[in-house]
Amino acid sequence: MVLSLIIATIMEQWGLIQQKLCPFVKIIMLDLTGKNALVTGIANNRSIAWGIAQQLHKAGANLAVTYLPDEKGRFEKKVRDVVEPINPSLILPCNVQNEDQVEATFKAIGDTWGKLDIVIHCLAFADKEGLGGDFSSISREAFSQSLEISTFSLGNLAKYAKPLMTEGGSIVTLTYLGGVKVIPNYNLMGVAKAGLEMSVRYLASELGPDQIRVNAISAGPIRTLASSAVGGILEMIRHVEAVAPLKRTVTQLEVGNTAAFLCSDLASGITGQVIYVDAGYEIMGMG
Repeated sequence: MVLSLIIATIMEQWGLIQQKLCPFVKIIMLDLTGKNALVTGIANNRSIAWGIAQQLHKAGANLAVTYLPDEKGRFEKKVRDVVEPINPSLILPCNVQNEDQVEATFKAIGDTWGKLDIVIHCLAFADKEGLGGDFSSISREAFSQSLEISTFSLGNLAKYAKPLMTEGGSIVTLTYLGGVKVIPNYNLMGVAKAGLEMSVRYLASELGPDQIRVNAISAGPIRTLASSAVGGILEMIRHVEAVAPLKRTVTQLEVGNTAAFLCSDLASGITGQVIYVDAGYEIMGMG
């Protein structure tokens, strides 16, 4: 009886303390309501970009997505079918090698929303000769194309996004361990990702005064359309499952959760960083 009275008194006093503190304590939740987000790189329902788009939508963001246009409209149809459940405000054609299309993408966003808060860059490409064989045998044309699509495009998207990010914002890109360590068959993409990670740092420095944050997520290997071009991807996944501390690889939605965090006020002090979402594989010294 005495113990019950003591507990009741403590709870009553704690309630009074909470009432007094509430006006001064701001509880921040992962909420992207009212934020406008551009997501690039969705190809199908296995795309990491799709995992990110789902989590941004779940957090309340308004979405615009892009697709790579082709003469028969096949890519557009695939993307429209995939994103139908999240009902994006805009579905736009954007080949990042076409400056007019890049400019038109951001014009459409400006005309529709007036401002932009989030850019998700999930773009990378290397043709077959860049993903195997001798690195020194890669052609000038293959090298230039890969760096233009995979690396240059981040800064170029940031250039067009900057005037629309009038209230600050967050830019997130995807990288991989192959940008800092040698990964079999990754070859040219490793160089592209290394350049991408350095671009993140320079862009973070440039855009910081405007309260625009720029970060990268280094995801563990996931079976996607893009990763299927890398020879031995299934063996790579099995290796990660055996070596990583969590004894598994990660999912698209786990990467999406991290992206949503980086785009939210919860990450307001984080910029210029590479965040590893790889079940801990990166920390291991031997495998």
